[in-house]
Amino acid sequence: MSRFNRRDFLKAIAVGIPAAGMHIPLARANGSSRVVVVGGGFGGAVAAKYLKMMAPSVDVILVERNQVYVSCPLSNEVISGHGNLKDLEVGYDGLQKRGVTVIFDEATAIDPVKRSVALKGGKTLAYDALVLSPGIDFNYAGVEGYSAELADGDLPHAYKAGPQTLALKRQLEAMPDGGTFIIAVPPGPFRCPPGPYERASQVAAYLKGHGKAKSKVLILDANDSFSKKGLFEQAWKTHYGNMIEWVPGASDGRVVKIDPKTKTAFTNFGEHKADVLNVIPPHHAGNIAQTAGLTNEKGWCPVDMLTMESTVQKNVWVVGDACVHGDLPVYPMPKSAHAAVTQAKVAVGAIVARLAGKPAPEPHFVNTCYSIAAPEWGFSVVHVYRVEDGKLIYAQEAGGISAIDTPAIATLRKLEAEYAVGWLKNIMADCFA
Repeated sequence: MSRFNRRDFLKAIAVGIPAAGMHIPLARANGSSRVVVVGGGFGGAVAAKYLKMMAPSVDVILVERNQVYVSCPLSNEVISGHGNLKDLEVGYDGLQKRGVTVIFDEATAIDPVKRSVALKGGKTLAYDALVLSPGIDFNYAGVEGYSAELADGDLPHAYKAGPQTLALKRQLEAMPDGGTFIIAVPPGPFRCPPGPYERASQVAAYLKGHGKAKSKVLILDANDSFSKKGLFEQAWKTHYGNMIEWVPGASDGRVVKIDPKTKTAFTNFGEHKADVLNVIPPHHAGNIAQTAGLTNEKGWCPVDMLTMESTVQKNVWVVGDACVHGDLPVYPMPKSAHAAVTQAKVAVGAIVARLAGKPAPEPHFVNTCYSIAAPEWGFSVVHVYRVEDGKLIYAQEAGGISAIDTPAIATLRKLEAEYAVGWLKNIMADCFA
């Protein structure tokens, strides 16, 4: 058994992996084992990296379509001009240097009986364990009149960072003073719960900073509340006056249909004309999870809360936005980058323990989420989860959310905006370096 000293323990705590799982697999994992990871976002990348770190003799293969990953966190700041898309891009050289085999291809089918993954390029990869981190795809049929073609053309949703982010930025820049920017928010769950409201904030910041303060940002929301609502509303009142209007689902905020030619959004009882129409369609787990039969009736992948292993298929672990991580009464685990990272690390501990013939270590989950609502105005929320009576529960006595009524609020908000940038740099390094 390998030694486990204080330095190792501190590293374990820093990355969120249970100390009990750090050394057991290293000594006894089967050298002939292969783990395939599908999807190279935050969850997939960190899974591949830590699998190789914890069990160097295991063959780890990462399958990813794109040679460059673009972070969704902080991509709203690109739309406003307060961020640069290039700063959100990262490649996979760091993982390759660590011994991970990276294949730039697309997984098209999974055979859980034969334990194999078929790739678009013609290869078939056998696996002993599979980590599936396919992220989300979109149900365009959920909004009548919308389509993938429109999303890649005149009506970008920009809810996957990249070319659509820049397209939406150009539309905002061309918007006249006095115009209306509409954001249509889908029913939950969806990726990055505070994302649409941060986007509204960043759009307002651009309009205010470019002499277009007569313009309006209208949020048509299928939901009746949203993440960090009090903090966002405080920021809107402080920085933007009446520029931002939020219409909840209970007040006929859900967009059910659009007219792309006139840029009109229709609710059940009204219609709203936009200069820029930003429709975020309903989400479901990435398509490969759907075709593999790993999803439930709502389109998400149910998993064992304590290991992240699929409850539909053994030897498949699903992490990140695609999974449904339990059914907590008030605080379900959000679909966020930080949640994906901690889920992936829990899955790694469970997989390597399985390969070593050991029980999975007790999991630990933490989610941290920053939002930037105006230049030098940020805030955050932290969720901590613990195991109690064999179940994962939200630890209400831990974590927390930025205070609303607090002395020196401008100074604290400025610091949190800086922390948001530091958080992204750290999590990108943790996943890809």
